[in-house]
Amino acid sequence: MTTILPIDANNNTIPALRLKDGGAQFIAATASSARNTQAFGSETRIISLYATDAVYLRFGNSNVTATAADHFFPKDTYYDIAIGGYGVDHTPYVSVLAAGGDCTLYISEKE
Repeated sequence: MTTILPIDANNNTIPALRLKDGGAQFIAATASSARNTQAFGSETRIISLYATDAVYLRFGNSNVTATAADHFFPKDTYYDIAIGGYGVDHTPYVSVLAAGGDCTLYISEKE
């Protein structure tokens, strides 16, 4: 995969994007699916996620809904995820469902 990010000695990309001003969001994760209320910016290609407890995630448009069949995201993990760019459609929303107890999913848009 072609990247414009720097690469370390093991050929892994180094996340060297800046945090977007006004790009911090959070979602309260409960037993009901919830999504970010503000769409990610059209120029945002990467978001960073951190959950205070385990959750299920699903990316999509304004009607996206997470279920227990979606991607599991563990607690206390900071992770960068691509949401578009380089020929991939932009994904403006993420939906979250608590996999354990109620918690918070923190989101940082990067440019």
